[in-house]
Amino acid sequence: MHSQPLAYLMPEFLESEEARPIRLLAEYLEPLRRFEAQKIQDTVVFFGSARTRSRQCAEQALAAFHEHHGSDPDEAFQAERTRADRAIAWSRYYEDARELARRLTRWSLGLDAAQHRFVVCSGGGPGIMEAANRGAREAGGKTIGLNIRLPFEQGPNPYISRDLHFEFHYFFMRKFWFAYLAKALVIFPGGFGTLDELFEILTLSQTEKLSKQIDIVLYGTSYWDSILQLEPMAEWGAISPQDLALIHRVDTVDAAFAILTKNLVEKHLMPQTPQEAKAPGIARTRA
Repeated sequence: MHSQPLAYLMPEFLESEEARPIRLLAEYLEPLRRFEAQKIQDTVVFFGSARTRSRQCAEQALAAFHEHHGSDPDEAFQAERTRADRAIAWSRYYEDARELARRLTRWSLGLDAAQHRFVVCSGGGPGIMEAANRGAREAGGKTIGLNIRLPFEQGPNPYISRDLHFEFHYFFMRKFWFAYLAKALVIFPGGFGTLDELFEILTLSQTEKLSKQIDIVLYGTSYWDSILQLEPMAEWGAISPQDLALIHRVDTVDAAFAILTKNLVEKHLMPQTPQEAKAPGIARTRA
């Protein structure tokens, strides 16, 4: 009889429906192994629109638009011109995310810690995700990209640290890793995906499913104040008034940096219990 390969070396089995639990476990254990090897203890996660461009790219696109279209006065031209102008305005958020990530990384590199603390983490794609990874890399720190494998999607941005680029098949495993290590969340203007991540963490914080409260910073008051009004939920009794305090609304890098560093020091650099003070590495982040 011919010898048979071991089950865990059989691609046709590992890719089968029956082996789904093994694939799920792999998307937990493989990142865990790499995070421990890279001495990553916790993260600050950046979310926001993948469509936000850097100022340089937005200005180049506007210049190319004018070169191609001239000054055509028709309605289609005006609509495209408005989108191009808005891309210039939104580029502010790319540059602010880049600068905030750079400052946070420089600050975290100055901490006296055996592990890498408060490492900038993003979804690994373009836009705000790219800006966050870019700023952290420019500061000389490690930076994480938790990418999701989808058809017809753009690949990871080039600023993720080489050993900290992760590809996930399962959305919920990717979300697990966002929440598992996060000590703060910075939410820049974005769409449905950004809101999904925001409310995921808000729900986990509100229901005390996280061992410590994650500070949530909403960046860009002109955007968020126009689309996200939570006060009526408290007035109707759908949430408690204190739940509104889970979110900090800011409009400058200075304000965001001050809130983040203050709360990270008070909540996560000062052990609350003797057990916390002794707990090493990644295990300390969650019970």
